[in-house]
Amino acid sequence: MLSEDAIRAIEGVIKRYSEKRGGLLPTFHIVQKDRGWISEEAIEEIARILDIPPIEVKEAVSFYTMFNTREVGKYHIQVCTNLSCSLLGGRHIVDYLERRLGVDVGKTREDKRFTLSEVECLGSCGTAPVMQINEDYYENLTEDKIDRIIGSLA
Repeated sequence: MLSEDAIRAIEGVIKRYSEKRGGLLPTFHIVQKDRGWISEEAIEEIARILDIPPIEVKEAVSFYTMFNTREVGKYHIQVCTNLSCSLLGGRHIVDYLERRLGVDVGKTREDKRFTLSEVECLGSCGTAPVMQINEDYYENLTEDKIDRIIGSLA
């Protein structure tokens, strides 16, 4: 179930559109901020609020990689492994994080603290390798820099 605050925010957003469905993407942002991810239950609720079939909601949410369709840990670490980042050590960064955090790519650690994901592009090719933790970017990564970043999350 969505929180009352999330429902109020969604209702405020859809008032700005001539059709409720116009507020679909902003609604995803609201739900993800509220719950951390967009579950099947949330998809059903969004469909009901926006008066559209649940399959349309599911199709849209699965298209955009910035929306989580599975539960993620407190810190969602996304590492770019696209061309620029790969050439400058992105794959090594992923391998290092797997060992350092004790979690495989695509998984959430048992304590729900970290989720590790590979992503295609974070749009920061000039400062590769790059990772994003929740909403924050970390660039020009090295093992030492990663250790300091992870240590600051404690």
